[in-house]
Formats: sequence, structure tokens, C-alpha cells
Amino acid sequence: MSSRDWVIWAIGRIEADFNRSADTHLIPLPVPALPNIALYLKDESSHPTGSLKHRLARSLFLYSLCNGWIAEGRPIIEASSGSTAVSEAYFARMLGLPFIAVVPRGTAPAKIAAIEFHGGKCHFVESGAQMYEAARSLAAELVGHYMDQFTYAERATDWRANNNIAESIFTQMTREPHPIPVWIVCGAGTGGTSATIGRYVRYHCHPTRICVADPEASVFHKHWANRSVTGAIEPASLIEGIGRPRVEPSFMPDVVDHMIAVPDAASIAAARVVSRWLGRLCGGSTGTNIWACAALASEMLGRGETGSIVSILCDDGARYRDTIFDDTWLRTQGIDCGAYEATMERFFETGQFIAVA
Repeated sequence: MSSRDWVIWAIGRIEADFNRSADTHLIPLPVPALPNIALYLKDESSHPTGSLKHRLARSLFLYSLCNGWIAEGRPIIEASSGSTAVSEAYFARMLGLPFIAVVPRGTAPAKIAAIEFHGGKCHFVESGAQMYEAARSLAAELVGHYMDQFTYAERATDWRANNNIAESIFTQMTREPHPIPVWIVCGAGTGGTSATIGRYVRYHCHPTRICVADPEASVFHKHWANRSVTGAIEPASLIEGIGRPRVEPSFMPDVVDHMIAVPDAASIAAARVVSRWLGRLCGGSTGTNIWACAALASEMLGRGETGSIVSILCDDGARYRDTIFDDTWLRTQGIDCGAYEATMERFFETGQFIAVA
């Protein structure tokens, strides 16, 4: 095949994969004590690669193919804390391309195994801050393409339509009691999801507000409050997939209406509690979202408001059995979730949310 023919073939392969895939479910999360406030989780763990990042990886591959950056046999390199790399490894194998993920050494072992299961290889660095340059250098050395999710996430996805996550949410909400959400809550890793949803609600003139739930150690919430802040010096968050030490190019603070900083212990506690309420394991970033949802729902209750809040079940918690669901691991990290778990249990049982001081 010529190079153009190969690109046409590759795009056809990706579109065929999409065509035989179903949309993800929107799951009600009942809180009986809040009869007038409905909570929902968009279950992105049901994608073929088990996370929200499946959408991003598909978009990044199509964007790069159409821009002429990916060619037959050319290696794909990505900087990732895990889930994006799993999804990109899936698409790279589909196209017969070598894939190398540059990941922090502390990435959950199950994610490493998933990358390798899909045919990818891992190049380890000591911290998330080292991923970018290592990935860029590796791509240059191998004459490969550095996918660079942190730069291209916000522009690779068509935020107007094309079954992006925002369009899917609003379509699935049409028959609900409160079809237009008061809030949509998501995290920010690249910033692409909040950018897509924020643009979509403005383009369609919805009154929905966007809240980004962010780990305390992340720079995003600091930058949102003060644009002069562009880096964080705290130890990295234990919540994989969201929060960054630098402001990523794809993060668009002007389309975000509110940000809530969440301690790691609160995120982990919320993940553990919501996993019990749903009867299935949910990852730490889902816990971050749930903690923020509880805070927003409590505020709505206090103001006598009714409506719906939609958030994201980001990935399958089975990937974190050796970390956030392992009490021994938590002790080695110095994490005590007891008070935070009690807060979340109280919220689900009574609708009352009093954050831990």
C-alpha cells in the first residue's frame, strides 16, 4: 500500500471498531435521603480498554492519522500514568504499530499488565514530571510519533458532536426527571474532558455548570483560582489519571465554573464507599468525583434546589486492588481513610455531607 492508502486503511480499522462498540451506560446512583436531587455516573469503565481514556485514545489516533503524523510501522510513544497508555496500546496493536508507554514507576501493577497485554512496552521514569521529556526523547531516538495527550486532548475531540462524552450524557438524560444537569463533575488529567464538556454546554446554550474535582496536590485548582500559578511543588497525588504538577496545554480554565480540591484520603475513601454501594470496584479518580458530587448535592439541598448531577465512573477499580483497596498499601503510604469513609457513608445514608476538617 502507498502511505495514503495505509492511512485510509488505518482510519477504516478504527471506525469499524467504533461501529461495533456500544455506548457506555449512565448509571443512577440513588441517595434516598435526597429525593429531589438525582445523581448519575457515566460508566466509562465499560469501554473495551476499561476507562474514559478509550475515547481520548481513539480521537488522538484519528487526529494524528489525519495530520499525517502516523505512518505504517512508525512507533507510537506516549507519556501516561497508565489508562491512556492502555487504550493507545489497544489501537496501536489494531494498526500493527509498536507502542511504548513512558510511565511513572509507581503506576498500578494492573495497569502495567494491561499495557503489556495489548502489546505495548513500558519505559519507566521516577516521577510524572519526568514523563514528558523522556517520551519526547524516545520518540526522536526511535523516529516515532510522540502522541502527547497533554497537548492535543482538547483539540483532538470534536466538542460539538460526534458522540463525544458530553453529547452522550445529554442524549441519555433526555427521559430523566431533571434532563438538563445542574452540574457535570469530572476530573482533569490532560484537561480534555472538562474542555469538551465545557465547550459543548456553551455551544448548545445549556445552563449546566462544570465542576472539576482535583487532587489537593494538583496545580489545576490553584491555576484556576490564580492564573499566575503554573506549577505545584507538593508530593505527587496518589490518585492516578488526574491532577498534574504543571498546567497542561489542554486544560482550559475559562470553561470551568467551579473547582473542588480533594485530599487523596477522601478520594480513596469515596472510591471504597461508592464501590460498596454499587457492588463493583471503582477507581480513585471516580472517588474524587464522588466526593465533589456529595459537596455539591449538600449545597443544593441547603439552598432548597432540585435537579441532577452527572459525573464519571472513570475506570475499573480492579486495577487498584493492590493499591487503594489494599489496607497494607494504604498504611505504607500513611493514608488513614476512616473519617473520610464515615463522611461518605453518612452522605449516602442521610444526604448530609460534612467535610472532614
